[in-house]
Amino acid sequence: MVPFPTDGSGTVGTNGSHRRVSVATAVVRMGRTMLVGWGALLSVSVNLHGVHARPVVRNIRSTHEFDRLLEKHASETGLPVVVDFYSDSCGPCRMMAPIFRNVAAEFADRAVFVKVDTNAQPELSQRYQVRSLPTFQFFVDGKKAHQAVGGIGEQGLRQEANQIVRQAQLENVLLTLDALLEYYHTVDPEKPRSDVETVYQKCAKMNRKVEGCVGSSANALARKLKKKYQAAPQLVPRILPTDAPTSTPKPSRATPPVAASSNTGTPTTHTLESASLADLQSELERRLDQARDEQVEHEDPAEDEADPDFRPWPGSSHSAYPEAVLVIGGGPAGLAAALYAARAGLAPLVLAPSLGGQLQGKGVDVENYPGLPLVTGPAVVAAMRKQAAHFGAFFEDDVVFRVDASQRPLQIHTNATGIIAAHSIIVATGAESNWLGIPGEWEMRGGGVSSCATCDGFLYAQRDVVVVGGGDAAMEDALVLARTSRSVTVVHRRDKFRASKVLSDRVQNHPAITVRWNATVQEILGQAVVDANDEDDNSNDHDVDLDSIPKQVTGVVLVDTVTGEETKLSCHAVFVAIGHTPATAFLHGVVDFDPEHDGYLWTQPHSTQTSVPGIFAAGDVADSVYRQAITSAGSGAAAALDAERYLSEHGLGMEEELLEAELLAELVNDGGMSARESYNAYEDAGGRMQGMKESVAAEL
Repeated sequence: MVPFPTDGSGTVGTNGSHRRVSVATAVVRMGRTMLVGWGALLSVSVNLHGVHARPVVRNIRSTHEFDRLLEKHASETGLPVVVDFYSDSCGPCRMMAPIFRNVAAEFADRAVFVKVDTNAQPELSQRYQVRSLPTFQFFVDGKKAHQAVGGIGEQGLRQEANQIVRQAQLENVLLTLDALLEYYHTVDPEKPRSDVETVYQKCAKMNRKVEGCVGSSANALARKLKKKYQAAPQLVPRILPTDAPTSTPKPSRATPPVAASSNTGTPTTHTLESASLADLQSELERRLDQARDEQVEHEDPAEDEADPDFRPWPGSSHSAYPEAVLVIGGGPAGLAAALYAARAGLAPLVLAPSLGGQLQGKGVDVENYPGLPLVTGPAVVAAMRKQAAHFGAFFEDDVVFRVDASQRPLQIHTNATGIIAAHSIIVATGAESNWLGIPGEWEMRGGGVSSCATCDGFLYAQRDVVVVGGGDAAMEDALVLARTSRSVTVVHRRDKFRASKVLSDRVQNHPAITVRWNATVQEILGQAVVDANDEDDNSNDHDVDLDSIPKQVTGVVLVDTVTGEETKLSCHAVFVAIGHTPATAFLHGVVDFDPEHDGYLWTQPHSTQTSVPGIFAAGDVADSVYRQAITSAGSGAAAALDAERYLSEHGLGMEEELLEAELLAELVNDGGMSARESYNAYEDAGGRMQGMKESVAAEL
């Protein structure tokens, strides 16, 4: 066997030329192990210090890849990392996905955005104590700096991204000893060099993992000096992402050193047999990392883009005319209304937050919607949205907080878009989850307290959980949790469920579910849990504020409604499913409410028309009896029909079309031009048209 000599450049020399050696060539050729020069095995196919293209959002596929990414941006770019912990079964996660991509594209040169599937990477979820989905965590210098839980919306995510970018910029500063000496030479020439060095060392000691006076300690020192001397020392960027590649690349920790050539110029020869097992494993990891990086660079950045049916809304600034129909809400009622209005040619605008409604968060199969067996709630909502968009409906991710019905057209005030004018409004905002209002509930949302079992349930696999409620929603949550949790305890204040018999029987007969009858939850117990990843950072701190550390659920206090006896029940999570309240607070003082059912809108008999002409109600906002997805969809269709009739009777919603018709009529009549004198494409074709007609007639 004859090894290939190398010249120390990492390429194989053959007749004065250089070629790359692949991993497969380095290990196996023609079915037999072959000895290849060790320098060739260390060949680097990409410039490790160059600027690589990266996707807008990177999908993490292993713990090793995530750790390497944090280390890379902490040591090479200084960019913060924004992580979206999600699950495909989580409705709010699905709705936040396009928002996450939009914000990532906006901050592409200032931050790194990645996604972690908690089902595929449970180790990362446990390491960073993800207890609710979606969870957004923000890393600076390889350490978690902050997190946000739930559907925070586009504005919230953008605000969080701005804050973490600013923090990363503050951390990415360096105060050198030379700069500090020069500074003191200017402001305090008599200060001894030893004293200046002492000041510098104190600053450097504040950084446990990074040598030198950098980051927050450098900023703190600069502020103190500026306050004392009215001038600050010069701070420079600690890491420059656009640094030019060095002539001698610094090997990474995973790259074993290449033996140097001898003084005589004879290339040093290495073989696979002479390499240690650790070197081979290290090299294999490096090669796999390179392959993964190249794969990421070639991923299609548009793979998650919206369906072509979804056209962007041009915005109110692009049109001088009000919207004909504006639908508030994106559940079954709102989407059915949008579909019917779109098919009527009204091009409705749907305003709805990214989180979706009750059906969007239903991860179990929707068994009671005709024609859609074995389909989850998010799938039903997605199909409805696509169908409405296909017929011309527009969608805008926004929240309405006020409606002004004192003038016409109606004025709709939103959080992000501003004020939108519309001739008619269909209110289909659905209902919001009710909460217990007990101690510990608000403090531990995201720490074990949740109202979405399909979103957060699997995070408590093989753990004990509690479900509070006795309706269909509570039964569904209990059955979902029983698939993965070690035990599920349903707490109900009465001795009989008010849920359907089918669901009640399933719950009571399930071996993993226990029911506590005649009981209420008095308090949710919890304790502060320090993130294991921050223990090293805080090991020298003696003044840790335990009140600022998020708490995790450890149990509940139950009270027997018959005897009044209190008992404690240990658990890791509490899922609240005690019904919903219509999301109609923004309409107080605008329309009349149902006097017999708090929060529900009043509508005219046999109509969806509210007390204000042009405002219609559909779905759970006006239905205190049935509150089903299919009845909501039906009332949404009815609301669209009522709105279309209202617009036709009042001659509204067709201003642009009427103006175009008037302009066309003026052009036709301009200068007394008669219909005969106007342009006719058929006559312009001359005798050819007559010949074509005769030819077609002959063929027939």
